[in-house]
Amino acid sequence: MLRAIYPGSFDPVTYGHYDIICRSCKIVDELIVGVLNNKAKMPLFSVEERVKMLKEVTKDLPNVRIIPFDGLLVDFAERMDADMVIRGLRAITDFEYELQMSQTNHKLSPNVETMFLTTSIEYSYLSSTTVREILLSSYHRPLQLSLKRR
Repeated sequence: MLRAIYPGSFDPVTYGHYDIICRSCKIVDELIVGVLNNKAKMPLFSVEERVKMLKEVTKDLPNVRIIPFDGLLVDFAERMDADMVIRGLRAITDFEYELQMSQTNHKLSPNVETMFLTTSIEYSYLSSTTVREILLSSYHRPLQLSLKRR
């Protein structure tokens, strides 16, 4: 059984995240969406809210589980008995960071591989940071970037 983790803060959950989740769950037997509780950041949504959002949008994907975590990703992967980490890439700038993280994770846990999926073109401009800034702004025209509006 191939079990993978798709980790992130998902603050908020975007269509880009959902795209990666849908594509990933077709590749693996079980996909664990790991919702990071990063104490160094001030999130717009609590971990509980993000988990709830993700459970709602993935309810029709039977091989997807949503689990919050904190600490190192490799420790979480070990606890979940995961073989793979899935990461989405929007641009070359993402790749530089993700490559460094992948290599570090592989050094810490050689049995866990990282697989990169490029974001579908229609979502390549989206980031949680951008969506969060729009949600917090005075922009009031209809715009569906996030799967949840606060």
